[in-house]
Amino acid sequence: MQLSSILSRFSEPETLKMAKLGRELRASGADLIDLSLGEPDFDTPEHIKEAAKKAIDANWSHYTPVPGFLDLRQAICEKLKRDNNLDYIPEQIVASTGAKQSLANTLLALVDDGDEVIIPTPYWVTYSELVKIARGKVVEVHTSLESGFKITAAQLEAAITSKSKVFLFSSPCNPSGAVYSKKELEALAVVFRNYPELVIISDEIYEYINFVGRHESIAQFGDLKDRIVIVNGLSKGFAMTGWRLGYIAAPLEIAKACEKLQGQFTSATNSITQKAAVTALTSDLKPSFEMVKEFSRRREKTMELVSHIPGIKCFKPEGAFYIFPDISSFFGKSTGETIIRNSNDLCMYLLNTAHVSSVMGDAFGEPLCIRFSFANSMTNIERAWGRIKEALGKLK
Repeated sequence: MQLSSILSRFSEPETLKMAKLGRELRASGADLIDLSLGEPDFDTPEHIKEAAKKAIDANWSHYTPVPGFLDLRQAICEKLKRDNNLDYIPEQIVASTGAKQSLANTLLALVDDGDEVIIPTPYWVTYSELVKIARGKVVEVHTSLESGFKITAAQLEAAITSKSKVFLFSSPCNPSGAVYSKKELEALAVVFRNYPELVIISDEIYEYINFVGRHESIAQFGDLKDRIVIVNGLSKGFAMTGWRLGYIAAPLEIAKACEKLQGQFTSATNSITQKAAVTALTSDLKPSFEMVKEFSRRREKTMELVSHIPGIKCFKPEGAFYIFPDISSFFGKSTGETIIRNSNDLCMYLLNTAHVSSVMGDAFGEPLCIRFSFANSMTNIERAWGRIKEALGKLK
């Protein structure tokens, strides 16, 4: 059977691949500790679940407008004004089945064959693959642990060519945990002003999981706002990963294009989720901030445990719930039976020897690193890093 060539353009997400391997290992009886998946280990707050139950009883069970119910889009506009001091109208909002679909809609609406999409590394695994699906060209701009995994204005300027169509980044960043300050964004904005055809996609899904202060959005620079697409959603900040709701706030032309695409792919996202989302976005954010406090405690514990392992260089994350250490000092080492040549080898070694799952840095555009999540219990974090330390100690 001849399958479509589209399947050869992109790879399976390494995050999902590692989760699958972990499930298989656990099914075989292993005591696996999962530090691979990017999912809060908290349950959805009660008031949001109650709103969903009420929506079911009220029979909100029919098709909805493709971009989402009007009250949801109004709630998103209110959130953007409340949290980010940004003014949008409901027609500029498109709700989708997760922020991943929001990103896919946006890139497919913007990118043509050969268009260049500039992406600072490290980046979320799906960014590059979506660009490939759209037949675009990924232009990676490598950052470093020493620079806090942030792109500079000079790097941005050097990466832009006549074929550049989109600049795509996240803050807070998955996997590095980097958070751009207003001053850092302002420096990038100076460059963007010289290239009016370049569209900026700002992935802000980890907005609330910020350990260093107020979230800053690139869309605050008003003269750029008409070519900025904000991508956000409820998965991370509200512990609603399985509910599947993401959204964009975009210039009207892009919003309408995304609505047209989505109308042929999925139509609207889940009607009950939309009603629950209205409550999530307009209610007290205390449950979200309590969750962030716990993530902060886990971050401190993780950094403490990592500091006791020779050979690991680690940037202290400013947001999200991952660390992304440089583990290249272990390349070339061996147990006698297993040789560590790269981050993939080290991930598999830790999975099979320590029974701890992680994700190799190649998937994020930085092959010297590995991503470990601290979205797990304090007990499991301590157990996992104890095992990791022991396993790495065997490499000579």
